[in-house]
Amino acid sequence: MAFRFENLEIWKLAIDYGEKIRALTKKFPRSELFGLTSDINRAGISISSNIAEGSGSDSKAEFRRFLRIAVKSLFESVSQLTVARRRKYITAEEYGDMYQNAELLVRKVISFIKSMR
Repeated sequence: MAFRFENLEIWKLAIDYGEKIRALTKKFPRSELFGLTSDINRAGISISSNIAEGSGSDSKAEFRRFLRIAVKSLFESVSQLTVARRRKYITAEEYGDMYQNAELLVRKVISFIKSMR
């Protein structure tokens, strides 16, 4: 038996996105461990977690609310990636790759939200 969220493409993409963030943050300076590293990893995990949590909702409205929270966490992670890029913790290429992943994921989540109306 699979949980409902495990069959959602957006959840799978969100899991991949969070794993990519985790891989990137392994290069961050140790001084950022309890700052940016922790914050961006939390935001990255929050995306898939909110999709999963929302899938267990009793109503479509409540599920949409969790999906909107997932989008906000995604925006938060992009802002944090920008900080990481400016601090030279990640390369322009890594930033560009993550930005493209974020754009794809946000489009798909928003499309999924619209399909639920």
